[in-house]
Amino acid sequence: MENRVDVPLALPVPSPYFSAMNFFTRMSPWRAYKDLRAFLATRERYELGFLALAMGITGFLVYAFAHDSYVEPVYKRDIVYVQQWSADRTDAQIRAQQAIDAPIKAKQMAEAQAAREKKQAEFKKVDDQLSRWGL
Repeated sequence: MENRVDVPLALPVPSPYFSAMNFFTRMSPWRAYKDLRAFLATRERYELGFLALAMGITGFLVYAFAHDSYVEPVYKRDIVYVQQWSADRTDAQIRAQQAIDAPIKAKQMAEAQAAREKKQAEFKKVDDQLSRWGL
């Protein structure tokens, strides 16, 4: 006689795909409220105080991080006006225009340098404080 494996005539029925969804049908806000109330009723007074303190500190930290992460978007128009010059300008006209534009450009560069030095001074101040703390 041959070694024969018995093969079932029909395949087993697969379990329903959404069977895990039955878990949420047992949830009820009213039952959860009663359960929480029963749990809190068995706690001591100091435990409830520490619970409130822990929730307050955690809430404050979440608020602080959320508040600190918001940065007001800086909207500044950056319009560049371009002057059109005729192609037949003389060198004297070009030099005259450069002489007019030179003080304006020097003023802009001085303002940018002052802003850069101010920012460096702020970072140096913070670095000095951290150095005094040993960091």
